[in-house]
Amino acid sequence: MEPIQDNIRERFPLLARTLGAYPLTYLDNGATTQKPEEVICAVDRYYRYQNANVHRGVHTLSQQATDAMEAAREKVRGFLHAPSAREIIFTRGTTESINLVAAGYGHLLQPGNEILVSQMEHHSNIVPWQLACAASGAHLRVIPVTEQGLLDEAAYRSLLTPRTRIVAIAHVSNVLGTVNPIAELTALAHRAGAVVVVDGAQAVPHLPVDVQALGCDFYAFSGHKMYAPTGIGALWGRESLLEKLPVYQGGGEMIGRVTFEKTTYADLPFRFEAGTPNIEGAIGLGAAIDFMDSLGREQIHQREKQLMAYLHEKMSRIEGLTIYGNAPEKSGAFSFNLRGAHPSDVGTLLDSQGVAVRTGHHCAEPLMDRYGIPGTVRASLAVYNTFQDIDRLFEATQKAREMLLG
Repeated sequence: MEPIQDNIRERFPLLARTLGAYPLTYLDNGATTQKPEEVICAVDRYYRYQNANVHRGVHTLSQQATDAMEAAREKVRGFLHAPSAREIIFTRGTTESINLVAAGYGHLLQPGNEILVSQMEHHSNIVPWQLACAASGAHLRVIPVTEQGLLDEAAYRSLLTPRTRIVAIAHVSNVLGTVNPIAELTALAHRAGAVVVVDGAQAVPHLPVDVQALGCDFYAFSGHKMYAPTGIGALWGRESLLEKLPVYQGGGEMIGRVTFEKTTYADLPFRFEAGTPNIEGAIGLGAAIDFMDSLGREQIHQREKQLMAYLHEKMSRIEGLTIYGNAPEKSGAFSFNLRGAHPSDVGTLLDSQGVAVRTGHHCAEPLMDRYGIPGTVRASLAVYNTFQDIDRLFEATQKAREMLLG
């Protein structure tokens, strides 16, 4: 495939906006990405021509909506290189996906079992496991992060014991941009007899993902961070492990037969999809996968790799700027602070110049505590960003520094 050109921006209507006198420079993709015409049109087309509830309907509209949703499930399977569409569960996003797994293991773990999470995790990969520990009597153990922003692999090896039942880890840090070596970490966890749950929210927009090559047991991601609508995501899990999990929610769709004496449950994946699903979201997610596939997953990765290298080099020129996360392999997120300036003040001044970034703790308070800071300014990349966007960030940050620090 050909390298991706800057005119890819033309497929994203919102990027044509201006903010006052400034063109929009959107660098908050780690929070959510903008949507291409292909996704917007797919959702619009569903509501104009196919809107009906899915499964069990005998009329044409219901069958067409069902076919469109199940085609999207198959696209997710291919996107992750999963063995079977039975292993793809539609959820509201990464948070619900991890909660589904953690709630199930809350019933299966025993007192004294251990769950490992890392110091760089998003709250959505911490709190559900705390709840699982509270329900089961298991204990949470934390893998430390080095000053460079790498997982401390020596500490990880020492924390793995016969008591370790679950390792829950981010594929890519939403703050540091660190790409964790999931295949290696998984192999070590499996030797200890542990199950590996991967938070892929910040990986799927940027990297080709192959769950079979990674070797993990569960993989969760959100659609809205990869050009799809909000409120849709997916969980992949090994069929043998999904079959062992208790049901997560009860209601329509997830049942086999209901009587007052006993209820039986549907086969995978439907037993974990109670109620009316987010049909248009699933269709939009399928369209987003088509969009990414049309560009080439490796081509996306290479383009963003060049942008990240330029972002690091350019921003490191600013006096008094500290970069958090200097791993050899980074993707997506670039976090920094200006010495003597609060991140929210910097973010506000960047916004006044048309540059959209995220400020705060990024739902990663333990990581902020590790670095002894209240938060950071985070610029995060997507396929439509350009070198000119990074130049605007640089210029706006320089100006913010002058205004705040003189």
